[in-house]
Amino acid sequence: MNRELDLAAAPGSIEPRLRAEFPGLALAWITVEQRGGASTRSVRERLRALSDRVHGASVVAMRTQPIPHAYRTFFRQIGLDPDATRIPSEEAAVTRLLHGGFRSTDLLSDALLIALVETGVPVWALDADRVDASGLGVRVTVEGERFGSAVQRLPGGRLAVADASRVHALLFGSIAPGHAADARTPRVALFAVGVEGVPAIHVEEALWICGEVLSGV
Repeated sequence: MNRELDLAAAPGSIEPRLRAEFPGLALAWITVEQRGGASTRSVRERLRALSDRVHGASVVAMRTQPIPHAYRTFFRQIGLDPDATRIPSEEAAVTRLLHGGFRSTDLLSDALLIALVETGVPVWALDADRVDASGLGVRVTVEGERFGSAVQRLPGGRLAVADASRVHALLFGSIAPGHAADARTPRVALFAVGVEGVPAIHVEEALWICGEVLSGV
């Protein structure tokens, strides 16, 4: 792996009761600056090459592979049916089949997709200016917490990605309104979630790939 780009992932905190219940649960995150806008020709070509690797037979076999299997198992542990709510890598693969290929959207979206397809590990993007310097972690929500800039209040007991000040996203769910990064966000906080059975090196690799694409290396 090319290490010319220095993107050291920081480990996120895991609430002790969650660490006890889900021993393999982990979060890692990095902050990168993106040039934004549309993807370059090389990024679009990378997506086309990845499209050629995903076909009907590979999608059917995906759930038996170690990393997708690990995420499917975790979904069941937290009360999600992976056959109804697909894990991110399966959702991306099915979308590729429906569209006939991975479609380029913008640089940030393409970077997240490339990292997911190449590693099986999902990465999410936040506006880094909204993330507290204490860093990100996974915890259980408290009844009545605000969810981003919306009036919406969260129920208690949900698993969430948060910092010391606020909830940024529901775990494997939606990002809080006003907190998501987009192609125009200059500083992006990328985070990836690992579960039992997913080696930490794959989580770090997903972040590195995404940061590499965003930085134009």
